[in-house]
Amino acid sequence: MRSIWKGDVSFGLVNVPVKVYSATESHDRASHQVDAKDGTRIRYRRVREGTDTEVDFANIANAYEADDGRTVVLTKDDIASLPVNKSPEIAITEFVPADQVDPIYFDKAYYLEPASKSPKAYVLLAQALESTDRLAIATFTLRSRTRMAALRVIDGVMTLQTLLWPDEIRKPDFAFLDEDVAIRPQELDMASSLIDTMATDFDPEQFEDTYETELAKLIEAKADGGDAFTDDDAAAAPADSDEVADLLAALRASVADRAAPAGKKKPATGAGTKAANTKTASTKTASTKTASTKTASTKTAGTKTTKKKAAS
Repeated sequence: MRSIWKGDVSFGLVNVPVKVYSATESHDRASHQVDAKDGTRIRYRRVREGTDTEVDFANIANAYEADDGRTVVLTKDDIASLPVNKSPEIAITEFVPADQVDPIYFDKAYYLEPASKSPKAYVLLAQALESTDRLAIATFTLRSRTRMAALRVIDGVMTLQTLLWPDEIRKPDFAFLDEDVAIRPQELDMASSLIDTMATDFDPEQFEDTYETELAKLIEAKADGGDAFTDDDAAAAPADSDEVADLLAALRASVADRAAPAGKKKPATGAGTKAANTKTASTKTASTKTASTKTASTKTAGTKTTKKKAAS
């Protein structure tokens, strides 16, 4: 990895020199725009408005609007002259309980590596921070922007998680929040039971970026002039959420399905369960079970038709 910034973590009168590295990376496939008719590459140029004269990137500045409406042009040197850009310091201002910072504030993560000859001060701060179960709230400047961040420890490494400013978080304004939605105690109990049956420890390794996997398959198939997927591969469309006949029955069916031993799950019966299986957009497990049942039924029907033809 290559460091993108150097500075000091200031903690009281203690300064801990660190190097900053991006903790994440994108694995999205690279692509470029082309003309859909013949695949000719599409390119963009920076040209002066009203002319075809191209402007070098180094000569491009940003224009801002002053309070009185006048346009002010600021160059990169102007931005670099801001006093805040001259402080290579990650200033810790306070320590707060970890559960008080809602994850909605989390933005980008950076690893901090000790930059001094001795990592003792770095390790001391990391261990002290980890033992208190608190986040260090700090401010620093990166790429000409003042940022708020939470400093925490992940696998022994101090990690700086930039935080969004409060005015960057949108306030949810949805009509249903003003509605008086009646929830029956049985529904709440059953929903809690379903959550309990699905409770486990988080293991990100068990998840897969299905989009990237299918995209890769599609690219290779197209390169060979074939098709990657058939109509049978298409996911079953979920039922309309407005058509849920009996939410409690759907929850019961889901809990029963989760509780049944592997390989011994029996198809549910009964009018209530049938309604749940056909109209359960709000329960992911029930929807998945319905889709699987439809697929199995289709395959069975296909098998019977084949046998009849063979017999004739």
